[in-house]
Amino acid sequence: MRLKPGRPDLGRYADRFDVPVAEEALSVTFLGVSSLLFHDGTSAILTDGFFSRPSMGRVLLRRIAPDPERIDACLRRAGIGERTETGSLDAVLPVHSHFDHALDSAYVADRTGALLVGGESTANLGRGHGLPEDRILIASPGTAYALGRFTVTLVESHHCPPDRYPGTITTPFSPPARVGAWRCGEAWSMLVGHDSGHTALVQGSAGFVPGALAGHAAEVAYLGVGQLGLHPEDYLRTYWQETVRTVGARRVVLTHWDDFFRPLPDTSGRRPLRALPYAGDDLDVTMDVLTRLATEDGIALSFPTVWRREDPWRGLD
Repeated sequence: MRLKPGRPDLGRYADRFDVPVAEEALSVTFLGVSSLLFHDGTSAILTDGFFSRPSMGRVLLRRIAPDPERIDACLRRAGIGERTETGSLDAVLPVHSHFDHALDSAYVADRTGALLVGGESTANLGRGHGLPEDRILIASPGTAYALGRFTVTLVESHHCPPDRYPGTITTPFSPPARVGAWRCGEAWSMLVGHDSGHTALVQGSAGFVPGALAGHAAEVAYLGVGQLGLHPEDYLRTYWQETVRTVGARRVVLTHWDDFFRPLPDTSGRRPLRALPYAGDDLDVTMDVLTRLATEDGIALSFPTVWRREDPWRGLD
């Protein structure tokens, strides 16, 4: 861990918030950390669905639980309705089971009528919330699942080291609980396809299993970079090779760089997203290396804009 005060200035990367605004029905909306809403006006899937974002003090010193008021406000703003409404979800898919990904996943699935999809750890979060078994899908790695007009394949992956809460969630539990109860569980690389033919990789954590993505293709890679800047350059280069180059992505959109200990920005624009502090990550190091790699490969490297419907495929042709 780097004993360096402060945090990176996102203003240095203002020109990278350049993912095209969606003009067609199919879009991706960034909702903080690794929460991504894929929507085409008819079908929708959501990775993670983490909206409560409790403060660091609460996370470290107290028990935590989903915040229904904050979650419901975020769902409304994102245009995600209840099961009987237009805009309802087909599935919620946590990339792994740490609190900053899966704290709210079961609540969101319950609130919207969505299927909760993941491994045994995610299933136990759903059971602890009271979801019935027919609303929980324990995924088999490498199997393609049709979820509305989307198809999702979960490929085994690893959490970016260090994993502060390793292990699996072996029994159902109901929050509030200490943060360590949300063990990592199964970590996934998610390959998302759509009836339109568009494809994306969602790599929620900056870890990988060597060779796991071989044979898979994706036009766009949503690449988690949390903790990546604390690693030597060789690790970052290998991570890029095992994800971006392996799937042949032509645009990389970076996620998991925002400080998730404070709420998402409200409609007034107050509390804009900010980078994680240097004590936990170094986005400047990450951007230095990834910018060089993207330049070498001739591909776009972007940040998503929170709450905005974006079309990461536009312009790739």
